[in-house]
Amino acid sequence: MMTRKRRKSVLKAAKGYWGAKSKHFKMAKQAVMKSGNYAFAGRKAKKRDFRRLWIARISAQAKVCGMNYSTLMHGLKVAGIELNRKMLAELAVSDKEAFAAIAEKAKAAL
Repeated sequence: MMTRKRRKSVLKAAKGYWGAKSKHFKMAKQAVMKSGNYAFAGRKAKKRDFRRLWIARISAQAKVCGMNYSTLMHGLKVAGIELNRKMLAELAVSDKEAFAAIAEKAKAAL
């Protein structure tokens, strides 16, 4: 009873896999385990990738405002402006005037 349930759940998870990986329990089990590892690693990598993207966007806009990324971030910290990188990147893309105003405050604080 339990064996059938376990096999059924593994084969259901392997649905859509190519060839025998979706039909044979032994191969399906290995494929599902490996895909679980990829998914776990992917969730961690996603966070790193987004942070890199945000930093690249902030850096590009900071250069337009006449400063580099590290100087901007230090200036924001000194000025007491607590905006996270995600929001700064969003401003850098969608509202360049607001970003420029924030950058000026950061520059003035240094």
